Amino acid sequence: MFNNKSILITGGTGSFGRKFVSYLLKNYSLRKVIIYSRDELKQFEMQQFFDADCMRYFIGDVRDKDRLITAMKDVDYVVHAAALKQVPAAEYNPNECIKTNINGAQNVIDACIANNVSRVIALSTDKAANPVNLYGATKLASDKLFVAANNLSGATGPRFSVVRYGNVVGSRGSVVPFYRKLLSEGKRKLPVTHPEMTRFWITLDEGVEFVVKNFSRMQGGEIFVPKIPSIRIVDLVEAMSGGRDYDVIGIRPGEKLHEVMVPEEMAHHSIEFDDHFVIAPAITFFDKNVDYFRNRLGDKGHSVSEKFEYHSGKNPHFLDIEALRELDKQAT
Repeated sequence: MFNNKSILITGGTGSFGRKFVSYLLKNYSLRKVIIYSRDELKQFEMQQFFDADCMRYFIGDVRDKDRLITAMKDVDYVVHAAALKQVPAAEYNPNECIKTNINGAQNVIDACIANNVSRVIALSTDKAANPVNLYGATKLASDKLFVAANNLSGATGPRFSVVRYGNVVGSRGSVVPFYRKLLSEGKRKLPVTHPEMTRFWITLDEGVEFVVKNFSRMQGGEIFVPKIPSIRIVDLVEAMSGGRDYDVIGIRPGEKLHEVMVPEEMAHHSIEFDDHFVIAPAITFFDKNVDYFRNRLGDKGHSVSEKFEYHSGKNPHFLDIEALRELDKQAT
């Protein structure tokens, strides 16, 4: 569906953006791939790897709506990946997080509508479900904005959907490269915030492929949630260090013991498919007859149970230590 099309990625120099661009260039013949981000050094470094004729690099911040409108001229598809994502940093700098994650989200929406972009997917996080930290709260607000944007765009305007998933193996700023750095420095004990902590776990490749699939599946208004495994943090320590000796440093500001991707309160809006869940919109908009139990590819889903909750600590699928070691090798 991307052949001879133009696609723009906000925050495109990040871990997701680089992997997404690699996937696009390998599998499609695109008219333009536009990297929209605010860091000129990261853009320069990215240009050394991705210099195909279709590549374009735009310096700009999602806080700047006029610049977004200019960058999206003649764009068909948008992936919104730009965000301030560090939980402790958001707790100490809440207004900056709000400016990027909420105000920036609305700017992206407005720019997409102004340019009549065809389809838009915003990347979200498990922390947006029942949020207890500022980062999660801003991403929940962003999710709500992108769902409701289907009202603003009308029956013939852009369609907006959201992809929500958990921790990405090896992404910049995540625990795996942090642990790897400590081990390379000769640390014998790795820090653990709480020994009972669990997290959803997904690779960058899986995240990219899930987003690509959902461009074909989406009708507008859905929150797509992949079925992915969980990990126990102490298992990750053993997989990476070869032992279970660790230092408990305490839960950081705004950090959860477990994560949730589909809250029980949203079970009555949730639909299960073979490899993912869909949280259907709680509001009615552009077309009252949208059937979210059947996606655009013709796949059929079914309702989840009344008390269903997709919870990292109750997930039926946990990665064992050997599987974690293999993923660690792949992320190196």
